[in-house]
Amino acid sequence: MTNEEKFKLITRNLEEVLTEEELKQLIESGTPLKHYIGFEISGKVHLGTGLAVMQKVKDLALAGAQTTIFLADWHTWLNKKLDGTLETARKMAREYFEEGLKAAYLCVGGQIQDLKFVLGNELYNQTYWAKVIGVAKATTISRMLRSTDIMGRLAGDSSEVATLFYPAMQAADIFQMGVNIAHAGTDQRNVHVVAREAAKKIGFAKPVAIHHHLLKGLLKPHVWPLPKENRDEMVTAMKMSKSKPDSAVFIHDEPDEIKRKVNNAFCPEGETDYNPILDWTKYLVMVDGSSLIVHRKKEFGGDITYTSYEELEIDYAQKKLHPQDLKEAVAEWLIKKLEPARNYFEDPKRKQALEEIERLTTTH
Repeated sequence: MTNEEKFKLITRNLEEVLTEEELKQLIESGTPLKHYIGFEISGKVHLGTGLAVMQKVKDLALAGAQTTIFLADWHTWLNKKLDGTLETARKMAREYFEEGLKAAYLCVGGQIQDLKFVLGNELYNQTYWAKVIGVAKATTISRMLRSTDIMGRLAGDSSEVATLFYPAMQAADIFQMGVNIAHAGTDQRNVHVVAREAAKKIGFAKPVAIHHHLLKGLLKPHVWPLPKENRDEMVTAMKMSKSKPDSAVFIHDEPDEIKRKVNNAFCPEGETDYNPILDWTKYLVMVDGSSLIVHRKKEFGGDITYTSYEELEIDYAQKKLHPQDLKEAVAEWLIKKLEPARNYFEDPKRKQALEEIERLTTTH
């Protein structure tokens, strides 16, 4: 694979690279590519974390990168997820979340043995906490406050002081693991900026930051049509969410549940600007040049195969493709795509861990 091919594979379907030129230089230097992405253990693995992220992990693996998946047990504890204890975060990280990501990797055609998982508790030592303090000393309070939106909330006067540790810890994770490609969704951009700005001040190489698209949630926006003001913030807030089960499809959902959620999804006819089903079609179904077959009755035009997303979007905008037909096609694609994950969670231990995470996220 040429350097240009590696660059195109790593950057395809990303929202942003900080910066493309730095990534090109990194690839051309011949330096081993060390990539990481981290996750709070906050609930069940949905399509955003599972298919979208793990497809990008696979892209990086094909480009020769070594990937570390960071299971952020301390961050989960700090952010009061699950039952609010470090012990539960640690247990669910290994017993459920790691297994969920392995199952998702199988769905995108990856090899589980290529994945390396690291638990926060295994990484944190005296040198790590020195890096946390180093990042904190290199970052202003105002910058750190802005970065707390990575937790799903902005810190205020009534927030715990621990909230401010979160961005510094996440930046220090990057330095502690020695990675040169830091990966997250666009909602994590601020903390990557903190890490990049702090790197030079505390003597570490500045990491390249890559940001993937956040899949839209299936639910109808609270305000429709979307207002022009604060639009970006509203769209980000309506991303797929573990805490709103009907906004997401989870990797181990049964076929009937997938059909129910997709059939009930917000999918206005002819609307291409904000449409969750079109969003999933673009960023999941047709992400690697795959085609999509839409089955229709003869009186409605008969079956049609789309080989490019652009072609499908044009037909949808012109109302040549009906929302219900698209929903049924996407649901069938998901059912087939997620079959390896459903099979993987037939294992009694994994099924028990899934039941445990469901209990924790239902009661808390």
